[in-house]
Amino acid sequence: MTIDAPSDAPIPSVLPKLDEIRQRLLSHTDRQDERRILEILAGATAAELDQLLLELDLRALLGDVDDRLMGPDNRTALLELLTAERLGDLGIPARAALASALQRGRTGRLDEQALRRIWLGTRGADVTRLKNALDGRGGYHDLHQLFYHDIDDGALREELLAHIAREAVSVSASVSRREVKILSDIDDTFYANWKDARYPEKTVYPGVLQFYAELDRGPGAEPGRPGDLTFVTARPGDRLGLVEDATLRALAARGQLAATVLAGSFTRLIGNRTIAEKKLENFVEYRRLYPEYDFVFVGDSGQGDIHFGQRMLELAPEAVKAVFIHDVVATSEYARLELAVGGVRLFDTYIGAALEALELGLLGPEGAVRVAEAAIAAFTAIPFPSHAHRQPRRLELMLDVTRLNEVLPPSLPIEMTL
Repeated sequence: MTIDAPSDAPIPSVLPKLDEIRQRLLSHTDRQDERRILEILAGATAAELDQLLLELDLRALLGDVDDRLMGPDNRTALLELLTAERLGDLGIPARAALASALQRGRTGRLDEQALRRIWLGTRGADVTRLKNALDGRGGYHDLHQLFYHDIDDGALREELLAHIAREAVSVSASVSRREVKILSDIDDTFYANWKDARYPEKTVYPGVLQFYAELDRGPGAEPGRPGDLTFVTARPGDRLGLVEDATLRALAARGQLAATVLAGSFTRLIGNRTIAEKKLENFVEYRRLYPEYDFVFVGDSGQGDIHFGQRMLELAPEAVKAVFIHDVVATSEYARLELAVGGVRLFDTYIGAALEALELGLLGPEGAVRVAEAAIAAFTAIPFPSHAHRQPRRLELMLDVTRLNEVLPPSLPIEMTL
């Protein structure tokens, strides 16, 4: 059964309830305030309760309603109400908002049991929707953080992961084509920021944003669910999530508005192979969260991504549909061919990457054309320091346009206007 999303239209009867709860949360919340808040939530209709959870500051609500040494245990009662008695009245966005609020700050035993009820009370395709809703909220507190850092009870984590695996079987059986999660490196893959001195520093590579979008869209006439991009980076994470949040802000400032981040660690920052192994650990964990998905990886040839891609293919050949590597170190043609035999495809421009993805059936001809057109348009705006810097990159684009045109239908020619 699919849990319907709430209507966008506000329910008039919600407003006075919402105002009263907010007023009672403004200052010190005493027992009387807590009792009244519980009464309002318990007496709300299903639609009202769902909308209340979407409008309220749930972190403040969970922080202000307390269990007391001599009673009453109002926080316990609140969590029982929302995650047991009335969970069936909550749509996926409200469940995601509640789960997100529970993972903020210290996640104690009471919180973990509430999270357990939310997850075990969600079934089938709604589990996928809940996972994506949590990742779609933005910021450091995402699905991976919840399962592998905020939930401390290892037995509980395994119980919930087993539930996810069981429900994924029914999801996979009900679709003709599995959706794809796009995993991508950042430096020298998304923008020039490590070894690649061919472009001005911090230049977003022409066509990369459209390439992500087309992989996310898929090859069919009906587009896939948007928002399936995750950056797997060597940048070390931290306990407060400052690095991940700063990375997301930097990506958004450069046009990539929706994504999640799986960070590296300080202890695994030295050496390409060590970096790759940390990324592999993240992939193994991430794949357990999304077993109903296939995966594509986009990386570069400068910092361990080839090894990471090879290990991904070894570990999950049935789920990893492609490894695309942006070549920033002038790999020889012989080495490229050798890597391609093992499933790792190197490219010079994102037009070339679109051609590889087209050949693998990961995007359609129209999608490849959109990548090429976006790359050409973006290239014209790059402030190269001189013609000598610009011309080799222009020739790379022209070559890949020619190669792509050779396989496109005659009705979809790309004009090279550089």
